[in-house]
Amino acid sequence: MAQVLRAELNNADGFESPIVNNDNTKNLCLASPVPDICKNDPCMLGIDEAGRGPVLGPMVYGICYCPLDYEAELKVLGAVDSKSIDDKKREEMFGKLCEHPDQVGWAVEVISPTTISNDMLRRSKISLNELSHNSAINLVKRALEDGVNVKEVYVDTVGPPEKYQDKLSKIFPNIKVTVAKKADAIYPVVSAASICAKVCRDKAVSNWKFKENIEIFGDAWGSGYPGDPATKKFLQANLDPVFGFPQLVRFSWSTAEKITDEKCAPFEWSDDEEDGAVAKTASIQSFFSPANSTKQSIQLSHKFFTERKMKRCTDMF
Repeated sequence: MAQVLRAELNNADGFESPIVNNDNTKNLCLASPVPDICKNDPCMLGIDEAGRGPVLGPMVYGICYCPLDYEAELKVLGAVDSKSIDDKKREEMFGKLCEHPDQVGWAVEVISPTTISNDMLRRSKISLNELSHNSAINLVKRALEDGVNVKEVYVDTVGPPEKYQDKLSKIFPNIKVTVAKKADAIYPVVSAASICAKVCRDKAVSNWKFKENIEIFGDAWGSGYPGDPATKKFLQANLDPVFGFPQLVRFSWSTAEKITDEKCAPFEWSDDEEDGAVAKTASIQSFFSPANSTKQSIQLSHKFFTERKMKRCTDMF
């Protein structure tokens, strides 16, 4: 889990500075100071995520916690499922949570698209469900290490709720764990966690720094979901034939994989050659060949080459 940055925020705009200054390829954890009362009084803790489905941007896991007898106040503050309200209302709700630092604490983990892609595409694959479980578990562990007196945990399920609840109960045997479908619409503390996660993800996407020198204005990439025509257009328009997509994109999503299979230079692995596999189109090596310098060669202005001060050569030694 990434190092945690303590953030005393007054509103949603407070997310911008640590997000802008973070390396987009790495995960980022932000957490509020722990209220003193939460170290003494028994507390409930809610867990939810934002950005599980999009092909663009990070997935963010969030927790929110407060004393058990403060649940009614969360309802008064208006904690509801983040998906049921618009961006403005979500930011207002997050601001209200920040107005009660003596009773309410929160933490979020921003899981980068690079982490998601690497874990899902590695030889020993880590599924999105496992990534989600690990993030949720680590956030609870971190809260306990920080001294939060957690007695009850409520989770919006990922996968079968019974199986997930059993897993969490074994890891945290002294905590009452409740895993349920639509928990973000049932338990105010989960609703509050969903608002923290969603507001943070929105800020992460809207403040994304493109290292690939791409200029994007407004919401040109659309919603980020695979079925969105604007998102599909963004993917088609921002594809390098060798390096693929910008770091904003989750390469492991089938939508992205399909485009790279169709548009990018194929790569021949040595074990494929041993099995007699033959590429039907030009191999990636052809992009470095002088013979293709005018028609098919890669652009050496790409960041990969400029950082390494690489130049095209015609002779191999």
